[in-house]
Amino acid sequence: MNARPNRIVMPILVGVVLATFNVLHSSVQAEVNVGDKLPAFSLPGSDGITYESDAIVGKQAMVIAWFPRAFTGGCTKECKALREQGAEIKAFDVAYFTASCDPPQKNMEFAQSLELDYPILSDPERGLAEALGCLSPRGNANRWTYFVGKDGTVLHIDKSVKVAQHGSSIAAKLKELGVDAKNE
Repeated sequence: MNARPNRIVMPILVGVVLATFNVLHSSVQAEVNVGDKLPAFSLPGSDGITYESDAIVGKQAMVIAWFPRAFTGGCTKECKALREQGAEIKAFDVAYFTASCDPPQKNMEFAQSLELDYPILSDPERGLAEALGCLSPRGNANRWTYFVGKDGTVLHIDKSVKVAQHGSSIAAKLKELGVDAKNE
């Protein structure tokens, strides 16, 4: 007598669970693609300045290189590579940043410890990371780099970052994408 209701209830229960998972999964996995507009943002930088996309779009191309966590091995190598190879990036008319979901104070200390000459954006509320689709299930950003045209359109997303050469890789991609050289 108990077996019969289970044959009816179990498929319904499984269906409800799967439907709920699909709704949650699709909302978490929403992802900006090449050709989409960059979501608007206002985020604090490690240099004490709040950076707003509206102040950059229309004036310069932009690169945002996301990393999972400050003070970790791969993230340290990536940030150092952007500092050490920064002259290659600075040859282009581009605003460039690294970014993480770490709190602003932690990113400020991380930037100071590495003597960075560019800002790290902090997204502790995870709003931009989530809007871009680069937020991992653990609540950290994936190591993805977004290349954004002067008009705010996403031109390329690098999901296979090689941390030790990332500064040079960014410069090579900027050249490939036809981003204007800086006028000096």
